[in-house]
Amino acid sequence: MKSFLMKSYTLLIFFFLYAPILILMIFSFNDSKSRGNWDGFTLRWYSELFQDGQIASALYYTLVVAILASLIATLIGTLAAIGINNMHGFPKAMTLNVTYLPMLSPDIVMGISLMLLFIFIKFKLGFMTMLFAHITFNLPFVIFSVLPKLRQLSDDTYDAALDLGATPFEAYKKVILPQISPGIVTGFLLAFTMSIDDFVVSFFTTGSGVSNLAITIYSMARRGINPKINALLTLMFIFIMIILVFVNYRMAKDKSNEKREMY
Repeated sequence: MKSFLMKSYTLLIFFFLYAPILILMIFSFNDSKSRGNWDGFTLRWYSELFQDGQIASALYYTLVVAILASLIATLIGTLAAIGINNMHGFPKAMTLNVTYLPMLSPDIVMGISLMLLFIFIKFKLGFMTMLFAHITFNLPFVIFSVLPKLRQLSDDTYDAALDLGATPFEAYKKVILPQISPGIVTGFLLAFTMSIDDFVVSFFTTGSGVSNLAITIYSMARRGINPKINALLTLMFIFIMIILVFVNYRMAKDKSNEKREMY
């Protein structure tokens, strides 16, 4: 009986989480603009979606910002993780706590604070400010994806590479980086997903003429629900789900490999 109740409770939670998304996906194929009537199956809204210049521009900025922010955050985050891993005692604990702050802070706090910072230093809001903002909130996700892989390495791995004649750069490039690469890839994919999905921070740090998909969807929704929004959200949901499934697969594979190494 207890098992049945737990399973029912879990199914109920998933139903309330995913039922609205399922309805949205179904109505993205509805031949009517009505949200309450089904007038037949159509791909009309998907066709109009790909012909919409505003959405095409938003998609361009979304992908460019996401790719650049993820790459830069992955590079800086990996170097930061290596540095943090080599620290000890209070400085290391303090640095880790400070790194946690962007992950724990509400998005609106980060968005407004970054906006005020850019205004204070007289940096015109636009593409670059949005890019810097995305790099900022992506960094902790990369750092905390790479750190566990660094902790799995033996403390003598780097020294052994140096003893065998490798330079410090070669030791990191040929010995350390290949072993922590799963964490780097996971960090990059998480950063990419967070960047594509962001609205609040982007809304406060962008300027006129620069808009990502989240901001564009918000602007379109204020004028009334357009069926093209349903089609766009359906594609975004499927795309993000594919990335998350791949990330979870890699994380599960890494854990499986760790258990094999232990035994």
